[in-house]
Amino acid sequence: MLNMKKYSWEIALFCLVIIEILGFGIFNPRMLDLNVLLYSTSDFIYIGMLALPLTMIIVSGGIDISFGSTVGLCAIFLGVLFKSDVPLSLAIPFTFLVGILCGLINASLILYTKVNPLVITLGTMYLFGGGALLLSGFAGATGYEGIGGFPESLLEFANQTLYGIPTPIIYFLLMTLVFWLLMHKTIIGRSIFLIGQSERTSRYSAVPITRVLYIIYSAIGVVAAFVGILLVSYFGSARSDLGSSLLMPVLTAVVLGGANIYGGSGSIIGTAIAALLIGYLQQGLQMVGVSNEISSALSGALLIIVLIGKSISLHYGAIVQWIHRKTKSESTH
Repeated sequence: MLNMKKYSWEIALFCLVIIEILGFGIFNPRMLDLNVLLYSTSDFIYIGMLALPLTMIIVSGGIDISFGSTVGLCAIFLGVLFKSDVPLSLAIPFTFLVGILCGLINASLILYTKVNPLVITLGTMYLFGGGALLLSGFAGATGYEGIGGFPESLLEFANQTLYGIPTPIIYFLLMTLVFWLLMHKTIIGRSIFLIGQSERTSRYSAVPITRVLYIIYSAIGVVAAFVGILLVSYFGSARSDLGSSLLMPVLTAVVLGGANIYGGSGSIIGTAIAALLIGYLQQGLQMVGVSNEISSALSGALLIIVLIGKSISLHYGAIVQWIHRKTKSESTH
């Protein structure tokens, strides 16, 4: 039986998604069209895909801000291999290896330098981003120009449907299931929560910290490679900047989904719903004619408002007691 109290935040987020869609539907009835709701996800579902493994990293007390650069690096790497006449059957596995390597580099630097993960991944963000630009230059696609000419088999990968449902949504739902099982139903998942609550205690409790960190940072590398391939398929070209706009929406989805930025708590389901909330907010604002600049500001405002609401709900008892004491003291004077 579903524990309503345990999933209260996820239920609140889901209700916000419904209210958001209905609200935008008042101004533009097309927002209520099921086909529009389904197919518009192709513009933002990548946010949710990357937010899932990032949730595990943040729950462990870490952070990774290099995943956007990893997406660009993997995308341009795939393009360079294709341009070098490497068959896609080899180019795609090699692209996944690049994503895994990026994750392993991050995990290794964090583990063996003991430097804050934010500083490490800030450095690798520029390292991977610079590598993507170098590859782009070697391929003759100077600046942010793309590499095109991919076969139809790849171009259809992100643009197919299954029983009328766009395949990117299906990939996202499958990823949500896999990461939910990993984080909430396995020893690795329990270890992630323990490390986030107290790394020192975890070390004394024989939690395999090194192995867990390698797994979760490799996981975001794999997903970044997958997103890079999907974006190449979706846009029809490989560019080094394909992941440049993903950082803030992905981080927002993780925090909005209920993850504690200091580690120790978080929810895969919450992150998945928060990604839809952010995505449909962007889509809805575009459909009612709001500019991208205002849309970004409103997305930030949504995050602040919801976090304030969550803080109030978490400390509701203490707030009520404070108000009660305040009222009582004023009535005695």
